Amino acid sequence: MSIFSGIWVPLITPFADGAVDHAALRALVRRYADAGVAGLCALGTTGEPATLDAEEQDAVLATILDEVRAYARTHATERRQPLPVLVGVSGNHTAGMLERIGQLNPLPIAGVLMAAPYYIRPSQAGIVGHFTALADASDKPVVLYDIPYRTGVRLELDTLLTLAAHPRIQAVKDCAGSLDTTLTLIRDGRLQVLTGEDMQIFNSLCLGGSGAIAASAHGHPERFVALYDALAAGRLAEGRRMFHALAPLIEALFAEPNPAPVKALLAAQGLIRDELRMPMTRAGAALADRLRALDAELAV
Repeated sequence: MSIFSGIWVPLITPFADGAVDHAALRALVRRYADAGVAGLCALGTTGEPATLDAEEQDAVLATILDEVRAYARTHATERRQPLPVLVGVSGNHTAGMLERIGQLNPLPIAGVLMAAPYYIRPSQAGIVGHFTALADASDKPVVLYDIPYRTGVRLELDTLLTLAAHPRIQAVKDCAGSLDTTLTLIRDGRLQVLTGEDMQIFNSLCLGGSGAIAASAHGHPERFVALYDALAAGRLAEGRRMFHALAPLIEALFAEPNPAPVKALLAAQGLIRDELRMPMTRAGAALADRLRALDAELAV
């Protein structure tokens, strides 16, 4: 089975009094490792990387990598390998991103997650050239991130199929909302399809998708892992019941811009402080109350 399967958690970046809370970040890594997730994503959209300077980004990644190694050492009797860590690399300047890829190449990461260049809306030919140059420069596997509502440009199906021929481009985080694209990529089989639209987890897995990079899995990761396991084993009715139970929480966690609701939920669970950096703001009081109620229902 490909490494890019199962439930991956795109880690938030916890803050305390405006600074990165590295102790809380380590605790989150241990929590998700205990829950049996397949991997972690560092510095993705959920991690608010746009609000972190370069030094902070490097420090966040270093903490995550150090903690996954420490966790593996303390669970050596279970023959655990360090959880794979996927790293988000964002930007719209190909040369600058190539420099970042060069910095990441020596690190023990599982791959890099890259969205299309945002704001400038390049042509599909420009997108192919951009990703090809980055994949050529990367020593690690590449996961494409198709999220047009953030970048302003989608990765067209022909573009994705062209990029699938590159030996280091191995998966896609699918947030485009196109059933035709999702199904075609799954049937093509060259790219592992990880849904990034959490309400589509059940549908995507039933179609043959390989897993999910799911921000909503922060709150009850063990339930998402159990959902994946049930569907991977063909236990459809059991998986359907699990997803129906999770659906209200998933919906609420995206009622306001991510990751504000996720942070509100984790704060209610006593795991982090409910802090974000501008221009992101905390979830509203009504939504926070709703999240606490949903969390309590699932905890029963």
